Parts: sequence; structure tokens; C-alpha cells
Amino acid sequence: MEKQKKIALINDLTGFGRCSTAVMAPIVSAMKIQAVAVPTAILSAHTQFPTYYFDDYTDRMKEYIQTYKDLKLDFDAISTGFLGSEQQVDIVLDFIRHFKTDRNFVIVDPVMGDYGKLYRTYTKEMCDKMKELVHYADIITPNTTEAAILLDRDPASAPQNETEAQEWLHALHSRYGAQVVLTGLDYEPGKVGSGCLSADGGTISLHERIAQYYPGTGDLFAAVVLGALLNGRALADACA
Repeated sequence: MEKQKKIALINDLTGFGRCSTAVMAPIVSAMKIQAVAVPTAILSAHTQFPTYYFDDYTDRMKEYIQTYKDLKLDFDAISTGFLGSEQQVDIVLDFIRHFKTDRNFVIVDPVMGDYGKLYRTYTKEMCDKMKELVHYADIITPNTTEAAILLDRDPASAPQNETEAQEWLHALHSRYGAQVVLTGLDYEPGKVGSGCLSADGGTISLHERIAQYYPGTGDLFAAVVLGALLNGRALADACA
């Protein structure tokens, strides 16, 4: 019997609001992959609500992760999302150093902001630590706001055409050495999409825009890409 694949989902756990681990775990599970949660924070509701409870899980993460080390678990992929403190980045880096092998990959969603603004829980220092983490990724999935931050550009800037989107993809790949999935491209009226720079080269995919804003779509997208990759798809196909 073939051993079931496992993904370490290093992300927050949010009660109300469909985002983070709450949406990622069911998706990868439906794709026949075991989701192994590593919580970074517990939130009663996500940060786009006017009020929420935020419990930084930093002080408990090392002991939590030690169980996985003691059990000698192995993962087919390691996925990181929302991180609640600078210290958490160091904990995640230790996790990657311990569990990364030549048979798995690390995908980092550098969750820092959206629509040209940082999330309220993020500081410049946190963004600098996120840049450090991104250097350890095999694949990164920033939106345009996060990509701008990673490239030391104005967070409110974004590609205005396909040529600029390709330039952003190549700049991110050149700086961090990872395959890149750039989400939130929004330069063609009525369309929204992503750019992908994989080992096979860069592709841009635009689709009809849904005229609504849904927090958690980045988590959902990352989960589908993760599952598709582990089920044998190439990166461009996984993004599509």
C-alpha cells in the first residue's frame, strides 16, 4: 500500500472567517494528502474584521514541533503562511533545516499585506524577517503587495501590463532563487490572475474577475497548488 503523503501546514488557525489552516487542511485532505498542522497563532476572527482575539503561539511552538521531531516524521512538503512574530521566523527556519530533504520542497506564502497595505500585525522588522525566510523557499506565492515589499518597492505599486509582470517574476526569482507564483495581477479590466515563473519558464494566466473580495483566497490558492504539485502536476499546471 502506498504511503499517504504529508504536508506540514505552518499557519494560523482562525475561528470565524474562511482562511488559513481552516481552508487549507480540507482542500489538501480532499486531494488525498494528510494535512499536519503547525499553528503559529490562534485568532477568533481574521484581521480584516474590526475586532478579533489574537493569541501569539510563539512560546508553545518549539515544544509542539519537538513532538514531530521525536516521532521522526517526514514531510513531502512544508508550507508556511501567516507568522505572528519575528521569533516565529527563527522557529520556522529551524523546522525547515530539520525536516527539509532532497525529496521534499518548501513553499512560502509571505503573508504580509494586500491591496497596497501591510496587515495591522506586521512591522518593518517582521517584513525583514520574512525576506530571510523566503531565501529558504523552493516556491514562493506572494500577491503584488507582498512582492513589492520583497523587492523593496512601494507596497502600493503593481505590474501594469504583462511585460511588467514578467519583470517582477524575474526580479523575485533573481533575488530569492525560488520558483515564483505572483498572484493578484490586475492590469486588464474585468480580469484578474497570476504569473508563474517555473523551471519551464514564465507564464501569465488571467481570468474573469469575480466582483467580490474574499479573505482567504490566497490560502485556498496555495493549498490547491500544493496538492496539485504533490499529485504530480507541474507548477504552471498546478496554478492553472
